[in-house]
Amino acid sequence: MTSPAVPPEPVDVVVVGSGHNGLVAACYLARDGLSVEVVESDEVLGGAVSTVERWPGVRVDRGSSAHVIVRHSGIVEELDLAAHGLRYIDCDPWGFAPAPAPGDAGPDGRPLVFSVDLDATCASIEAACGATDAAAYRRFVAVWQPRSRAVVASFGRAPSAGGLLRSFWPLGAPAEGRARTPGGELAVDFLGSGDALLDRWFTSERLKAALAWFGAQSGPPMSEPGTAAMVGWVALLHDVPPGHPVGGSGELTQALRRRLESDGGRVVLGDGAARLLVDDGRVAGVETRSGRVVRAPAVVAACHIGVTRELAGDAAPPVLADAAPPIGNGFGLVVRALTDAPPSYPGVAAADALQGLQLLCTDRGQLAAAHGDWGAGRVPREPVPLAMSFSASDDTLAPPGQHVVTIWGQWYPYALADGGDWDALADTEARRLVEAVDRYAPGFTASVREVHVQTPLALERELSLPRGNVMHVEMGLASMFAFRPAPGLSGYRVPGLPGLYLAGASTHPGGGVSGNSGRTAARTVLADRRALPRARAAAGRALRRWRIGAAE
Repeated sequence: MTSPAVPPEPVDVVVVGSGHNGLVAACYLARDGLSVEVVESDEVLGGAVSTVERWPGVRVDRGSSAHVIVRHSGIVEELDLAAHGLRYIDCDPWGFAPAPAPGDAGPDGRPLVFSVDLDATCASIEAACGATDAAAYRRFVAVWQPRSRAVVASFGRAPSAGGLLRSFWPLGAPAEGRARTPGGELAVDFLGSGDALLDRWFTSERLKAALAWFGAQSGPPMSEPGTAAMVGWVALLHDVPPGHPVGGSGELTQALRRRLESDGGRVVLGDGAARLLVDDGRVAGVETRSGRVVRAPAVVAACHIGVTRELAGDAAPPVLADAAPPIGNGFGLVVRALTDAPPSYPGVAAADALQGLQLLCTDRGQLAAAHGDWGAGRVPREPVPLAMSFSASDDTLAPPGQHVVTIWGQWYPYALADGGDWDALADTEARRLVEAVDRYAPGFTASVREVHVQTPLALERELSLPRGNVMHVEMGLASMFAFRPAPGLSGYRVPGLPGLYLAGASTHPGGGVSGNSGRTAARTVLADRRALPRARAAAGRALRRWRIGAAE
């Protein structure tokens, strides 16, 4: 510890939180020549983008597993993370949806396999759902690829009216011989629900269910307004698929740390921020939980907005003190299973089923029922699983003969209406999710040797996610863009408390592995630092003119 008589060495910026957005912000700031320190309360780097040895020799992700948005953001390339050890395995095919399970209503059919190769995807859709839907899907991708690219661009900028206009204006221009896209059509599509969009384009419920389950991964059900773009994102996966880092999701944050340290930055684990230091109404650094003082004229709070409010304490201006974005009643439940084998789906090769997301849903009614139960404060009567088996393509995750299977079940309430205890329910609900996979992959239950269950309560405890919401703040239309986390805080600054900046899933563009929030926060810090000398020079020129005028 530094002696109180000797003030500790100040830095230019302190970043609170070592999640991927905090580390991205730190990397961009250090790359620009600033001295940066990241402080983290957890002993594990990376927050929800981290991997630990859960069982001997078995590496298991604590949060995210498949990375989607970050692969379209340009951040991996801008920071040259490959040179710092990051290597992705493409999830291609990126999606698999099974035929109806034995005993389900409806005709038997072939599975759906979504590949980067659009022709192969359309062939799969034609075999499973018919030529009409296959042709419709090809047109859907052609229409939604430029739209989704505009969404990518908007995610990489602060959510200002000008930024949104720059992102979406090209959609109105004629391209490749097509007519100008009417603004009304764009508004209907972007503001409408994912279900309505799917119903306009397709006839097969199986295809609609698979695309709806993919879109619902952001949180809201596809019946809500503004969810159409979440379905439209699939068009981009025919350019670049999701990826899984070799060695686990946490290899992204490990690469970010190595990049940061190569530019002189520092990460301190196990000693997070306890409070913000404020002098004369301006941020002056942080005091950590151990009592260590880190002086800095700028602090990037890459943590939950509620934590930022607590760190500011009495110094929080009204816009922060009164911020109360919707957190919701939980998000989902995760089962991390150690198995003898990955799931085996009848009628489909392992290479087609196991590379990407196993979207185990054949009817949107299953999704609607699960969300309805969540809204009533109940566990879903019929769990809807999404499975991932990346150990099938990454042998660094488990010893030979063993596999790691992640099973995600969405819409599990944090607070149960009947007062149920999640610690008591964890094993039962894990078993039900495993059995839900077994319906489509018979024999899977028998392959399971160990499970680690992350209930909404466990997600809160382990990853500091209030109420188990992996997106920090609800991802509905009223909590996105300039409304996130609150209208007065959407610019990554905290008005009334200069020197405090916001990053992380609480801010635009929200949850998921993207890094966009961290990069935009860093750009905001750098822009303010560059503006300060200009403002001082302008003030000096004005003072000199006043003195000359007064002398005359």
